[in-house]
Amino acid sequence: MTTIEKTIHPGTCQTQIPPQIPLVEEADATGEVARVYQDYRDHFGRPSVPGILKCFATHPPLVRHMLELSEALIFADGHLSRLQKEMIATLVSCENSCAYCADSHGHFMRLHGASPETLCAIQNGDLSSPALLPAEQVLLAFAQKVNRNSQGIGAADIASLSAAGWSELQIAEAVHVAALFATFNRVANAFGLRSQGLLSTSQVG
Repeated sequence: MTTIEKTIHPGTCQTQIPPQIPLVEEADATGEVARVYQDYRDHFGRPSVPGILKCFATHPPLVRHMLELSEALIFADGHLSRLQKEMIATLVSCENSCAYCADSHGHFMRLHGASPETLCAIQNGDLSSPALLPAEQVLLAFAQKVNRNSQGIGAADIASLSAAGWSELQIAEAVHVAALFATFNRVANAFGLRSQGLLSTSQVG
């Protein structure tokens, strides 16, 4: 791990201790929830189910939809690359003081090729950093506005993105990713999920 990562993890992204709401733990899962948990383990090859999925499992009709939505929109290349989506996810999660999501998706950023300097810039909200390409700066500023002030988005924002080389479908996908993480962040914080410390323990880079 680099010195930069040590100084920023997860720093400005930490959240206060929120109320604790019981999750559906793997040992207690039955029916559709148990099937979704097994599908997750089979699909991603991981031994355990993440906390955010356990939050959604408190409403069983929702949990499969959220897993399928995440697989299709977040954990795959689309009109935006996986790295670009992880950059948006990390930025929005830090903005919303969600230590759980900021740590997880900062980790995924590094796994998908982001430099320590790029991660640092996004975690600190420094969107003018030279660690970000000019087009990335514009895209992330837009995602920031979706999170902070979506009702204020207008034609000038779209024109700026188009001038930076982003297509209409990429712009639309950026909206979906930013808005989805605004939801994830609020759920994670309200249920009391804490940072898993992935950035501090990973050996990426």
